[in-house]
Amino acid sequence: MSWINNVIPPKIRSFLNKRETPENLWVKDPESGEMVFYRDLEANQWVVPNSGYHMKIKASDRLANFLDDGKYDTVPLPAVTLDPLKFRDQKRYVDRLKENRAKTGMEDAVLVATGKLYGKDVTVAVQDFDFLGGSLGMAAGSAIITGLETAERRKTPFILFVASGGARMQEGTLSLIQMPRTTVAVLRLREAGLPFFVVFTNPTTGGVTASYAMLGDVQLAEPGALICFAGPRVIEQTIREKLPKGFQRSEYLYEHGMVDMVVHRHNLRSTIGSLSAILTRTDAPAELSATAPAARFSMRDVIVAAEGDDDLITAPPEAAHAE
Repeated sequence: MSWINNVIPPKIRSFLNKRETPENLWVKDPESGEMVFYRDLEANQWVVPNSGYHMKIKASDRLANFLDDGKYDTVPLPAVTLDPLKFRDQKRYVDRLKENRAKTGMEDAVLVATGKLYGKDVTVAVQDFDFLGGSLGMAAGSAIITGLETAERRKTPFILFVASGGARMQEGTLSLIQMPRTTVAVLRLREAGLPFFVVFTNPTTGGVTASYAMLGDVQLAEPGALICFAGPRVIEQTIREKLPKGFQRSEYLYEHGMVDMVVHRHNLRSTIGSLSAILTRTDAPAELSATAPAARFSMRDVIVAAEGDDDLITAPPEAAHAE
């Protein structure tokens, strides 16, 4: 056969079969097993419509959905030593970093940005679980500190979306040092009288939970998020007992006073916008004036804390239910 028959038809077929959509058009809901159309899930901020399951969301998508008009400016982050311990397990650590950078388009696990929330300046940081499990290393720690310092310099609230598997083992003690470093930066923000909002997403564990993630003025959580230091399986194996249903999930922690609010992803903008106006003693935007934060939370406790006490804002569950 001539070269025309051998070459031209395959070229035409490849052109006609060119994909303009993602390879996986359907995504399985981990909770119910339901198959959800990719574009429907993306349009719903990666929340499964029927079950309400909150799936992981990319840092850039999180910022685009949260800030006004999806606009934000990324904050330059300090450079750190890539592989201080020359660590190697099945792969070299530097190779893992290259793979995760290519996969996520991020330099490390934390993205810091400035933008507006209902017309008011805010500083936001997002921990992306897709980058080495959102683990806390020198780069991530420096990014959190940079975000806190940026908020202090710009006199804005600081909002942190957390998702992490804990400290990064490939950096050893250097990763653990980030826990006190970030804690000091949080204290400086508090001394400046600026609010610090923490939003727990699934999962938040280990050294992140043991440091800056538990130091917010208001602790919010997405529904069903795992929030802990050691996971439930480790605890069960240690104490050799069956744990309560939903143990260490957002709702369980709220009922036991460790989380102030459990907020649906769609309501995070309005909830944090309202709380930010209260804690900064500014007028709430017109579109929020008739909308109280949609959550199991006593606004009275927030107002009292904003007017008097600088300690952590914690509303007892029974007080919230009573209202």
